[in-house]
Amino acid sequence: MKIDPSTRLYGVLGHPVGHSLSPAMHNRAFTSAGHNGVYLAFDVTDIASAIAAGRALNVRGWSVTIPHKVDVIPLLDALDPDAERIGAVNTVVNRGGRLVGYNSDGLGAVAALKEKTSVAGLSAAVIGAGGAARAIGFSLRTAGADVTIVNRSPKRGEALARDLDAPFLPLADFDRPMYSILINTTPVGMTPRADAMPVGERVLEAGMVVMDIVYNPMATRLLETAGRIGCTTVDGVAMFVYQGAFQFELWTGAKAPLAVMRETVMNALRKKDD
Repeated sequence: MKIDPSTRLYGVLGHPVGHSLSPAMHNRAFTSAGHNGVYLAFDVTDIASAIAAGRALNVRGWSVTIPHKVDVIPLLDALDPDAERIGAVNTVVNRGGRLVGYNSDGLGAVAALKEKTSVAGLSAAVIGAGGAARAIGFSLRTAGADVTIVNRSPKRGEALARDLDAPFLPLADFDRPMYSILINTTPVGMTPRADAMPVGERVLEAGMVVMDIVYNPMATRLLETAGRIGCTTVDGVAMFVYQGAFQFELWTGAKAPLAVMRETVMNALRKKDD
């Protein structure tokens, strides 16, 4: 990586961000594509001050992660229509001093699913009711899937289902195979609780497509169990890489080097396991 006065600055804004694999992925992508940019991690609690500083420093683009995906919205100059409907932003593009917000989470999930299955016309259960569930549910609906929100808390689940104009099913009532696609958007199964599953094994059957957006560990207990039963599985790395690829293309206008980005993330995860 060569840094000079023409180098463009990018970064991720969140708290905490020490675990983020985005800097490794995007810096390797910049180098591979010949883009003169550098991507850093910024652990910030005051998102308003961070955005103001970024404007002053002419930062060209940000990734926005927990807990700032909603609070960043009023600080921006414009929203992509999909981000506005989702109500959350994970990507900011600086277009000549005008900050525009996007959401690539749902797009990344759908792109990862389409590697393994068609989406249009299939029934999909989205487990969870947080920001990731909202983005993925919206993108699945846009892609033509029949979405059902499944959540432990009826209040949050029903609210999201209403926003998506989709059915709601309490997690306690999800006790048998009912859907073609199942997506876990909750942190259940993430390190250090890697032995946990967001749903019972009884809801899985051979032929289903099961996706877990958790990528640490990459082979969650849910995916291991689903694979053993005969389901097609989609790991969280695929979604992470695809959402990053959408960001890269928004920032640079160039085609994202997907294979390089995935290899970089996989190598970083292997080093964490060593």
